[in-house]
Amino acid sequence: MNRMNRRSFLGSASLAATALVKSTGADIKSSSSGPVVETTSGKIRGAAINKVNAFKGISYGDTTEGAARFMPPSKPKPWTGVKDTVDWGLEAPQGAHTEIPEVAATIPKQGHSEDCLRLNVWTNSVSRGGKRPVMLWLHGGGFTSGSGSYSIYDGANMARKHDVVTVTVNHRLNSFGFLYFPEIGASNAGMLDIVAALQWVRDNIANFGGDPNNVTIFGQSGGAGKVSTLLAMPSAKGLFHRAIIQSGANLQGISPADAKKTADTLMAKLNVKSPAELQKIPMDQLVEATLSTPGLRLGPVLDGKTLPEGPFTPAAPAMSADIPVIIGSTEFEVNFFPNTKFDPINDAGLHAAVKQATRAGDADVDKLIAIYRKGRAGYSNVELQQVIASDGFRAGVVTEAERKAAQKAPVYMYYFTWRSPVRDGKLKAFHTLEIPFVLENVDEGKSMTGTGQDRYALQEKMSGAWAAFARTGNPNHKGLPNWPAFTTDKRATMIFNNECKVANDPYGEERVAFAATRPAQA
Repeated sequence: MNRMNRRSFLGSASLAATALVKSTGADIKSSSSGPVVETTSGKIRGAAINKVNAFKGISYGDTTEGAARFMPPSKPKPWTGVKDTVDWGLEAPQGAHTEIPEVAATIPKQGHSEDCLRLNVWTNSVSRGGKRPVMLWLHGGGFTSGSGSYSIYDGANMARKHDVVTVTVNHRLNSFGFLYFPEIGASNAGMLDIVAALQWVRDNIANFGGDPNNVTIFGQSGGAGKVSTLLAMPSAKGLFHRAIIQSGANLQGISPADAKKTADTLMAKLNVKSPAELQKIPMDQLVEATLSTPGLRLGPVLDGKTLPEGPFTPAAPAMSADIPVIIGSTEFEVNFFPNTKFDPINDAGLHAAVKQATRAGDADVDKLIAIYRKGRAGYSNVELQQVIASDGFRAGVVTEAERKAAQKAPVYMYYFTWRSPVRDGKLKAFHTLEIPFVLENVDEGKSMTGTGQDRYALQEKMSGAWAAFARTGNPNHKGLPNWPAFTTDKRATMIFNNECKVANDPYGEERVAFAATRPAQA
């Protein structure tokens, strides 16, 4: 699997069993007074909620079951009359959610279906000619799990506060979206779903008050990997104009040989001989086989057509050289993951953990720890171990920023260090924590952020920066100190915390020392 997968697709039944879930508006029903919009497939009716027009579960593609499984998406069948779009669409087929409870509390209850090509839109106005920036969010979960319906992804507050049109998307995942069968033209179906969603935006978003010529794609973790991939896909060129990559990357993609091995392994598991036979396997049986088969690599394949190269190897993709980018990560990325240790450790335990993470010799490990101790005075041993491990996760993000900086369009780097008070403060600036801040949803994500008043000022600064970037390609606004573009000589980085500030190459000595313990990036 792609190493940026933020949840293990094999899952943890115990975490899933204790996951907290809540409704995020699926009980709101449309009425004859709801806003009605014409789309290329037919009319839809949404709901006006606190002055924001919300449309949920809009079809942007036809069902992907049966002979359509694994294949490129097709347009939705047109309908007559007015279709209600007020409930979340069903999730793509996948295993049980395994997020930590703080994040699981933001997930609505949904079923799974191969009729899953759905998107959601929030807008202040459904009048044409609004020319509002469009922000299309791609959810995390690697390329294997998740949906666009978490309450921390809800686009209503961004529409209300920053007058943008927000879109979230469900698309095919895991074996349904990324099995490689070139003999029948099946490759990267999950990414092609996202391209189809962007085409839907191009063709329809003006009727929701949005500007199809000003579209920003953004996503976190697996969503960041999807953004990285779209930057290298010929079919996506011209469908978006800015990109934001949060806590994730996709440097190399998966080779056709590895993708073929994955497909062959899964077919052997299910005792089928052809893609046509695999298309007839019941959905739940294919999900279970995917979950229970180790070693599968499910993600974008370098098939030479839908994804010709890279995406960021050996350089940033030339086809998106004119696309401005924001990219960054959190300080304690690994504190999201279930194998992270939170109990205190002694010096010997720190040495052993860092040695295991870096595979470096004892002398190099001691040198690395000494550099981190100097740069982060007051950090405990377990905090140092967590930061060093997080820098391993962050390495791909840094490489993408460096390679993007060689192009003409600017790239802006950030580092999120605000520490959450939840779980007695142990999670700190964990993977996913910036999401409610950039999407103006700290109250919707209070299970992650806590309830302190300091959240609101940081939310204002971050969501304002993301909206400014969507509007102009530059994240600067009056609430932040000047945020220069990242270059490989100065390495300007916006540090997001209660005090937001720019530093040139923050923790640079750590970065260099850590990189020295790693194989060179391809």
